[in-house]
Amino acid sequence: MKSYLAKTNEVDRKWYEIDAEGKVLGRLASEVATILMGKNKPIYTPHVDTGDFVIIINADKIKLTGNKINQLNHTYHTGYPGGLKEVPYKRLMEEKPERIIELAVKGMLPKNKIGRQMITKLKIYRGAEHKHQAQQPEIYEL
Repeated sequence: MKSYLAKTNEVDRKWYEIDAEGKVLGRLASEVATILMGKNKPIYTPHVDTGDFVIIINADKIKLTGNKINQLNHTYHTGYPGGLKEVPYKRLMEEKPERIIELAVKGMLPKNKIGRQMITKLKIYRGAEHKHQAQQPEIYEL
């Protein structure tokens, strides 16, 4: 019996729509990362991007458990000397709630070319409306 290895041109990609209202950030992010990688499919192959597209709506209604909204900071470096910046999650939640989900999912994907390709299949929207109706996304329940 031979092992099946998926090829890029043979992968059938679906579109899934996930409502983030009332969902916990980490649990949502791990499920989305699984879908983006294609680990929920029987044809999963580590060196091929077999994942599907994911649309997340209501990103502004995501939940952070405990006191994380006040304790966590997003730290990044601008690339210039002394350019270490910190943004509290509370401010990030008010200004760019999409960014919080994107960072959580990106941290759970592989750190290579395939991981950078996978994150492009993630579409996040603050409200309940999105512009991907033509792709006929399936509702995905967590």
